[in-house]
Amino acid sequence: MNMNLHRRAFLRFASLAAAAGSLPRWAWSQNQALQHDPFALGVASGEPTADGMVLWTRIVQAPQTEPKSWREPFTVHWELAHDAAFRRIVQRGQAQAWPALGHGVHVELRGLQPDRWYYYRFMLGDAVSATGRTRTAPAQTQLPAALRLVFASCQRWEDGHYAAWRHVCADAPDLVLFLGDYIYENAIAAGSTGLARTHALPLARTLADYRARYALHKSDPALQAAHATCPWAVVWDDHEVQNDYAADRGSLDAPAAFVAQRNAAWQAFYENMPLRATSLLGAEFASLQVYRRLRWGRLAHLHLLDARQYRSWQACRTPGSHGAGAVRPEACPELADPQRSLLGMAQERWLDAGLAADAQHGHTQWSVIAQQTLFSPRRYPSGLQSTDTWDGYPAARTRLLRSIAEHAPRNTVLQGGDIHQNYVCRVLEDAVPSSPAAPRVLASEFCGTSISSRSGTTQARVDAVVRHNPHVLFARCEQRGYGLADITPARWTTSLRVLDDAMNADSGVTTQARFIVEDGHAGPIAT
Repeated sequence: MNMNLHRRAFLRFASLAAAAGSLPRWAWSQNQALQHDPFALGVASGEPTADGMVLWTRIVQAPQTEPKSWREPFTVHWELAHDAAFRRIVQRGQAQAWPALGHGVHVELRGLQPDRWYYYRFMLGDAVSATGRTRTAPAQTQLPAALRLVFASCQRWEDGHYAAWRHVCADAPDLVLFLGDYIYENAIAAGSTGLARTHALPLARTLADYRARYALHKSDPALQAAHATCPWAVVWDDHEVQNDYAADRGSLDAPAAFVAQRNAAWQAFYENMPLRATSLLGAEFASLQVYRRLRWGRLAHLHLLDARQYRSWQACRTPGSHGAGAVRPEACPELADPQRSLLGMAQERWLDAGLAADAQHGHTQWSVIAQQTLFSPRRYPSGLQSTDTWDGYPAARTRLLRSIAEHAPRNTVLQGGDIHQNYVCRVLEDAVPSSPAAPRVLASEFCGTSISSRSGTTQARVDAVVRHNPHVLFARCEQRGYGLADITPARWTTSLRVLDDAMNADSGVTTQARFIVEDGHAGPIAT
């Protein structure tokens, strides 16, 4: 099917692909014997609501498949049950794996019971997928006793193994928040040494390139197991497309060529993630609705942000440069331009309205701002200032701080990734204090290290940054891992889980540090 469709026809097409009902049979019959595993990339679920979620898989082409047959859609059967043996079926149906969507399958379920676990699987011919475990969120009026949340980011394939995901499975979370850099677009440079593993894929530029990159990452058994453990909510950062890109601008000289590359990358992202069809905003994947909200009863309201699609070009960045870099604020007046935004003005207004609703309705215990990078400022001893994090958009950060201060949700916690380091910060009302008086603490921030990507710095340099930033309570760069948040009505507990050795697929894990936030008292406390 040609993807250059009228917007309404395209959205109808995607909605049909995600429909959780009976659809016409197109390709392989239920009885056809297969000579390969079409579910080799695993299964996943996401976007949990009180009455449903999205189930995902992607059909893998068999070696030496006849090209003509691969251009046809396949009818995939699915089942949802109360038990792992599928003796108590709750729902079952068929879904289409369309070639125009990379043979990805998105099944949107509704009508389920709130706050309960389910099991699911897919079938194609005589092949049966792995069994996944998923769950619904609590009802909006319910105040659940607990939510166990994993937040993670940045899993460059060659930098390390995915042992962290094996430990995530053992920690048995209710929900995983993946905060960006699910794939990396880079090729491996000739002569590279010290890598955990290699691949031969080129620098990703085309839809086929990005599809192959997701297939590579999703081939990892530990990552597959983590997807099958619980539902995920996924947002993107830059490496799903290109390092440090901003909106419709990248490091390529020709803007049209970059936009075509970006749209291909965004299509591959949708094809490979458990997202709803409503995230598709138009034909040719020129826009995706990635910022959204998830509610966990009255306990937590998660505001998931998109810090790439709408951001202003990095301040004082040279066109054609491969990265945003850092600047001296006094040499870059553009940095302070109040019109510049990391989120775009529409998303800023959306977030402001969400925080206002959290405070006014009085039924949100924890307002969670899940975004891509470090929110709190980092003043470097060198005087340089990063331009790709919130430090590069100080006016936008001030606007968000003002929103939190004015609306005063009961408890606000920010989560981030991107920097491949563990940071724990007190979020201050005045991000850069202008007076000796201690500014008010508005919120708590936990920015997590990477699943596998290297930090690119040393602990000595990180320690020097901490000495210049008293709001930073903890900062470590040496180890890879993830964050584990145990949330109750009375307390938020974050455990920073780190691997002994990311180069070892069998690495053990320890808790590097643990911090709590008490209900009604902003700011993390070490335990």
